[in-house]
Amino acid sequence: MAYCKAEDSKREQFRRYLEKTGVLDALTKVLVALYEEPEKPNNALDFLKHHLRALAPENPEIEALRLEVAEMKEKYEAVLEENKNLKTKLAQYEPPEEDTPGE
Repeated sequence: MAYCKAEDSKREQFRRYLEKTGVLDALTKVLVALYEEPEKPNNALDFLKHHLRALAPENPEIEALRLEVAEMKEKYEAVLEENKNLKTKLAQYEPPEEDTPGE
């Protein structure tokens, strides 16, 4: 009997932990979304995974990295444009290439 109470106590602690950390709420929301889905997906597990990721709070490091990637893309595009402009300017000052007689 004491073993049964200890097991119930552990379950209750675990349930409170899941409640406190928002896991139960997130699972409930995703399962309700699946239930309310007019056309049930072929792969319910993929549906759950996709929707759980959407509910997960963003890690600040991930957001910082996304911003850094966006900035780097902008810089990259600017460098490509500058390179294109410099090549155009350089072409103005280089003599036109002529066919060499040996060819």
